[in-house]
Amino acid sequence: MKPFPFFWLVLIAFMPSLQAQDMEKVHRYLDTLCSNGLHGRGASFDGQKKAALYLSDRFREIGLTPLPSSDSYFQKFHYDINTFPGKLSLRTAQSVLIPGIDFIVEPGSPSDNKKLKIMVLDSLLFCSEKRQKKFLSTNLRKKALIYDETFAKLLKTTSDQFFLKTKEAACIVELKEKKLTMGLASSQNAKPSFQVLKQKFDATTKTLSYEIEAALLKNYEAENVIGFVKGTSVPDSFIFITAHYDHLGNLGAAQYFPGANDNGSGISMLLELARFFKENPSRYSIIFIAFGAEEAGLIGSNYFTENPLVALSKIRFLINLDLMGTGDEGMMVVNGSVFSAEFELLNNINTKTMSVSPLKKRGKAANSDHFYFSEKGVPSFFFYTLGGITAYHDVHDIPQTLPLTKFREVFGLIKEFMKELTD
Repeated sequence: MKPFPFFWLVLIAFMPSLQAQDMEKVHRYLDTLCSNGLHGRGASFDGQKKAALYLSDRFREIGLTPLPSSDSYFQKFHYDINTFPGKLSLRTAQSVLIPGIDFIVEPGSPSDNKKLKIMVLDSLLFCSEKRQKKFLSTNLRKKALIYDETFAKLLKTTSDQFFLKTKEAACIVELKEKKLTMGLASSQNAKPSFQVLKQKFDATTKTLSYEIEAALLKNYEAENVIGFVKGTSVPDSFIFITAHYDHLGNLGAAQYFPGANDNGSGISMLLELARFFKENPSRYSIIFIAFGAEEAGLIGSNYFTENPLVALSKIRFLINLDLMGTGDEGMMVVNGSVFSAEFELLNNINTKTMSVSPLKKRGKAANSDHFYFSEKGVPSFFFYTLGGITAYHDVHDIPQTLPLTKFREVFGLIKEFMKELTD
């Protein structure tokens, strides 16, 4: 009998971890979550609800069950959200700007339709008393104010009279040097405002026109999607794996925010972990939660902590996943310096497996769905990968350019960390 080659011995030794990771599935998850049919997983066109239904189907397919106390994967809640489902345009005398590419509307903007003369402001305003007097005496109610990021920063640090004066304008356009960054709002402002890429705005223009169709949805119904794997020996204690599935929705009827890294990547990691632990149950029960309305202010996770479906005191640990698509510069562990024993355990595993480098830690931060849990005493980590692409809260966060640099390695690190936590 010929000796068995060492290469194959090594391959067989690592076969379970290779089989545990299905990157073809990961890419399918991302492509679906970021597809036009889910409308940026926001409230417009019920994109968030369609994403929740998609995830409940995946939970069922994997074999997760609803919680024993529930007959549904959904925990419903309500919130207010401003949306842009219809017409959205911004034009100068010389050009038509493209939503998402050249400009975005600020999230609290109301419906409006105007053609305005423009007034450009710059930092010289703060150096000339004559300019200041002229500005303060000018009627701005039929003007669009244009200024760049430098002016915007100065405006916040000067006398309130200048800041309040700008609020008289019919609209405000802030010129951005590098990128546009969208957010969400739960109410509408009195007047609209825009972010525009500076290189796309013609400095010689004298007028601009815009049309905005906004819809403030009051008491919009959303849901957390929750799946369960019963523990083999300690079923009444829990590990939570969480990630938010919502994103920023639409920017007018024709444009939407795909949200591949934020947070299609975290949801894809959650689904892969769910598949693994359904096939390889832990001693503790594992609860997988895809939270809704994170982008609107951690609303879904806050709702769960105020209306828990299991006792929070029974949660051994919570791992929250967001921005899992890179890793060129390592991974950050929020609360790593708070729960030092668990971070040391995680770091020891990482040192042995050489999964990510460096593995960084920081303290408390209200920047994702772990926050309200840890505020109520639940030991929690929030993982996000570092480096790589810079697309964030913009239309360029797409699956096609998301490298998933350390996706396999982070999956393995989390898997081993959970095993050590529950052994």
